Amino acid sequence: MPQSDQWITATKGRIATDGYSWMQAVHWAHEHADYTAPRPHGPQSINETTLVIAQELSRLNPCRPGVGYLTRITRLSERTIQYHLELLRGSGLLTYRSKGTRVPGEGGRASEYCLTIPPAFDEDVRARTGPSEQYIRSLRGIDPAGLPLMKRLAKKASRAIRRRPARHSASRPATPSCTPMQVGCSTSSPTGTSTPPSESKLASGKPPASAPKKSPTARKRRSLNAVGRRYQLAHELITQVPWLARANTQRIAWIVRHVADAGWTAAEVIAVVGQEAAAQRVHRPSGFLASRLRGATELYSTPEHRAAILTWWQDSRHAEQARHTEWDDQWHQPTSRAVARQVDDVFSHLTTRTPVPEDDHPAYQTGGDGLVDLQQLTRDQVIDLRAAAQKDPLLIRSTIATCGEPYARRLFSNHLVDQLLRLTGTGRLILHRGLA
Repeated sequence: MPQSDQWITATKGRIATDGYSWMQAVHWAHEHADYTAPRPHGPQSINETTLVIAQELSRLNPCRPGVGYLTRITRLSERTIQYHLELLRGSGLLTYRSKGTRVPGEGGRASEYCLTIPPAFDEDVRARTGPSEQYIRSLRGIDPAGLPLMKRLAKKASRAIRRRPARHSASRPATPSCTPMQVGCSTSSPTGTSTPPSESKLASGKPPASAPKKSPTARKRRSLNAVGRRYQLAHELITQVPWLARANTQRIAWIVRHVADAGWTAAEVIAVVGQEAAAQRVHRPSGFLASRLRGATELYSTPEHRAAILTWWQDSRHAEQARHTEWDDQWHQPTSRAVARQVDDVFSHLTTRTPVPEDDHPAYQTGGDGLVDLQQLTRDQVIDLRAAAQKDPLLIRSTIATCGEPYARRLFSNHLVDQLLRLTGTGRLILHRGLA
């Protein structure tokens, strides 16, 4: 896979719902994939060492490992780690969400990856997929012809998840291996109350004939008390809400004690907090959360009321934009003067209805829908508009809101519009060049 396709904005694969499903694809690539590294030195294809590194990556959420962290866990050299990460990216199993770099005064930052499943895996196991806003595509079922291969891969993945070499446990650092980010590849919390099913259990989509019997010697899962539920809710909020990333868990647990005791979920708390416009900067996250939740238990006292506000929040366009881009539905002038001049020139052409003097700008004719016919624009003007859209993606968004998506695709190209729509689901607003 070329480097241009190793980004979440350009990948043809789908995002794995969990580490277990991703390990099935890794074992498939180990057995069936024919990818070979283009370099003449180092490992040329996925091997047992790659599987060891992939097991560590499958446990991270979000997946933002550093080379130093992987060397401590696996006791491999830095060069070996880099070789096998390159193999995973080239096989379509890892895609960049953000590339690591060095920040002056802060040191290096590790790259953040999305665990992806290549299309060749879905074709080999006869998987049926459909469009999904969160995972690019979602698994809908597996044809019976692919079940034997899927079960064998599921067995290998389950053994890899359960087994952990003893020599690795002594090297595990006490500090968290991954810093919670805004919107990760998997938005579910590792301690949440619901976990997406593994892909091997979807099979053909038909329910089993009878429910499996529980073993009489099976242990009962320990239930949380009131304090445990408060800490669990606090941890989920810190993981999922960007401005709570650095908040203290004990303080947040004390703030949400009333809603936790009333049986609220993290999604219901986020829905209530997100009713108002998102703040541009939060200086005291705990105080801001306490202010947003003041009187919430009295206002939404029944599960029906909370379900209604949750449904409204999920369907709200304003809430969707606030969760991903923190955009207040008002377009702002670009900070770059060059981009601002180009934007002013574009809007003066697209929204004008009366001819302007010929010595300033030529007059553009509008159609029956009131929009300017794009065939009147010159090639240089279209190139300048697309370059401005790469610098400021909000120009595309405002054009879609004003003139419609088909008009924006004709003006800025399907490639740029698809990138913007894909980035809307990942919380990023950076359009990369050369990713066609």
